[in-house]
Amino acid sequence: MIESLHSPHVARVKALIGSKGARERREQGLFVAEGVQCAREALTSESGPQLKILYATENGLSKISELDLDSVEIVEVTDAVLKAMSDTVSPQGLISLCYKPEAKFADLKATGSSTFIYLHEIQDPGNAGTILRTADAMGISAVITSPDSVDMYSPKVVRATAGSLWNIPVFEGVTFDRVDKQFTGIQKFLLSSHASTSILDISIPGDCIAIFGNEARGVDASALGVSVTEVTIPMAGRAESLNLSAAASIVMFTLSSKVAG
Repeated sequence: MIESLHSPHVARVKALIGSKGARERREQGLFVAEGVQCAREALTSESGPQLKILYATENGLSKISELDLDSVEIVEVTDAVLKAMSDTVSPQGLISLCYKPEAKFADLKATGSSTFIYLHEIQDPGNAGTILRTADAMGISAVITSPDSVDMYSPKVVRATAGSLWNIPVFEGVTFDRVDKQFTGIQKFLLSSHASTSILDISIPGDCIAIFGNEARGVDASALGVSVTEVTIPMAGRAESLNLSAAASIVMFTLSSKVAG
């Protein structure tokens, strides 16, 4: 039982979630996931990020008592220690220290009915996490992010995914030029408020890639350097625009429906 707030374990976790956390996560190959749902996924997933250490209070362990913990390294901590490690206001008593996946983008293959999501310089952690969670729900094949996008393993993104980070492959820092070269000939759709083609009117005979731009600037089709089809979401109401994650959710649902159909 760790009782000291000066324990090396506390320092390690705080470094991974602190202001220089992105560098620490990159150098250590580790990230922190808080909460019951993330702990469940980390303990049961065979293909997602693997668990290194589970930090838990007595109350936290009681919330996952039905799971087999015999092969897991569990470090019990006091409530005060876990709170010091936490990035949330009300910790749930469980913090998972996980290995970042080492999947290579070059190994990602299209199956003939794959749908990929490409996030171009997305900055908001909540948006990124919600998009990944929706992508998981809609059966999206993988989420790809551009250079200068938010760190998909930052605490806020991980928390917003509600465990979906363990269910869908994520590839970070991939230029769109590289995506285009790897998936030449695949349909590429760019969500744009300036488009005249409705997302409802497109047909998808095979694989496709949906592109979402920065929350404030979006992304100009010409900046991607390849031919894409710009699409828009028809809106009957008076709102001028949608939050990025809401718009992306609509697009992903529409695409998944078309592919399934």
